Amino acid sequence: MAVDRDDVLIRGAAAHMVSGAGVRAPLGRGEAASGAPRRRAEAAVYGVLFSAFMVVVAQLLVLAVGRRTDIALAISEPVAATSFSRPDIVDRNGRLLATDLEAPSIFADPGVVLDRDEVVEKLSTVLPDLNASELLRALSDKSRRFVWVRRGVSPGIAQRVHDLGLPGVSFRYELKRAYPGGKMAGHALGYVDVDNRGVAGIEKYIDDKVGVDPVHSAVLSNRPPVRLSLDIGVQHALEDELDDAMRRYHPEGAAGVVLNIKTGEILASSSLPRVDPTWPAQTLNDKRVDRMMGGTYELGSVFKALTLAMALDEGLVKPDTVLDVTKPLEAGRFTVTDMHPSRRPLTVTEVFTHSSNVGAGMLALQAGPEKFRDFLQKAGLLDPLQTEAGAVASPQVPQRWNRVTTITASFGHGIAVAPLQFAAAAATIFNGGKTVHPTFLRKFDAGTADGKPLISAATSRQMAELMRANVIDKDGTGRKADVPGYRVGGKTGTADIASKGGYTSNAVISSFLGAFPTDDPQYLTFVMLFEPKGIADTKGNRTGGTNAAPVTGELIARVAAQLGVAPQLDVVRQ
Repeated sequence: MAVDRDDVLIRGAAAHMVSGAGVRAPLGRGEAASGAPRRRAEAAVYGVLFSAFMVVVAQLLVLAVGRRTDIALAISEPVAATSFSRPDIVDRNGRLLATDLEAPSIFADPGVVLDRDEVVEKLSTVLPDLNASELLRALSDKSRRFVWVRRGVSPGIAQRVHDLGLPGVSFRYELKRAYPGGKMAGHALGYVDVDNRGVAGIEKYIDDKVGVDPVHSAVLSNRPPVRLSLDIGVQHALEDELDDAMRRYHPEGAAGVVLNIKTGEILASSSLPRVDPTWPAQTLNDKRVDRMMGGTYELGSVFKALTLAMALDEGLVKPDTVLDVTKPLEAGRFTVTDMHPSRRPLTVTEVFTHSSNVGAGMLALQAGPEKFRDFLQKAGLLDPLQTEAGAVASPQVPQRWNRVTTITASFGHGIAVAPLQFAAAAATIFNGGKTVHPTFLRKFDAGTADGKPLISAATSRQMAELMRANVIDKDGTGRKADVPGYRVGGKTGTADIASKGGYTSNAVISSFLGAFPTDDPQYLTFVMLFEPKGIADTKGNRTGGTNAAPVTGELIARVAAQLGVAPQLDVVRQ
């Protein structure tokens, strides 16, 4: 069959036109085979793009959940603020006393703030103590990109600031020190500054000796906790009993300590009025000084425990040695008498239980000024003392030891020491005679004291018996400190408060030095009331036997069982 050449050309042109108009012409076998790889390539590209997108989404979720504000701030904050991550502080049984928490801090970017007057005015409604003029001046400097408004606020305050909706005001999370016990043991714990750096007390000890870690965000420490010798239960009991004493006897202040006689561990230490570690400015108030460590005082007759220990250990007297205390002691223009003069000679035991100033002065004079001073030196009372919670106030001692100073120092006048330093020296005379150094850190090898010998074990035993006699004898000044079953011993003190040119009239420091159980002394207590008032229950008296002694009795009744001291009740035989 013949084919018309023109007809072929026309049909080919028509097919070309149709294909050009968008109608796909049928593919040949080779053309179909080349399209499959192209589709696979396109699928691979889409897969890679989808995977990359999912990675970005996952990373954004991680950042949102982890609240990594340090990364977000790196763009706008030219210099990252440095804080410090601190280890926890726990008591001897592992109970929490101080820890770091994440807390929001408020900052502003002056370059983003639209109306600085509005910002300052509205922030002042939430932060009434804000330094408005200083913040206004800082926000006026548009060259700055970061200005602190307030660091370490509560979540409630942060929410209120957030609700103000102020452009340029933002938040970041930092570490803030928290004290679950509130004011408990506030003086000993100390405090930190705005950067979470230790400034005083145990907190400063951590910076100096344990170590802290600089951080740029809220990163908690992985250091092991610092374990103190304090016992929260004993600390609470001490503070509670001092609170009760403040209400009953209306003193200007009160202080107390519970000490392990054999190791020097401080189980509780308190000074009232308290301080709150979260408000360091309170420490600037003179009335809130740590009276246990931060001040020195003439302590009065509690010093007689040291005087008698020296005399007994030197072999100058025995407990039954008789002293003629019927006549006052003359020392220059001074005359030393007893508060309740005896009309007869007294034994050394009675000098202690009657708290005779004349008798104590006679014993010190028998030893002589040099020997008496050396004894106090070896007891650790004349040199500066350092603890983990800071330095103890340096003792104020006579420049020259003569007859007058020897007599007055024998009954706790003319020499002023910090109560904690005295308590440590007193512990020495009840633990078998070895010196102890007071510590706020727990000792895990809680054996006997390993200090230098001060007195013999026999003298230490005699002193424990004298302390017990002062509590159970009918003429003893410490009768109100007795606690059935716990064999309490002790010595009272009532010291006139020194002032310029003499002593303040009608103002005393009353105290009671206690030890228990006296058959094998384990613990020492020292309770002080500063300027107590005479009340009906004491018949107007302000002496240590009428106020500090009963406070001690209540304290020991509460803590003895906590400390593992078993009562030994007398059995009445039929």
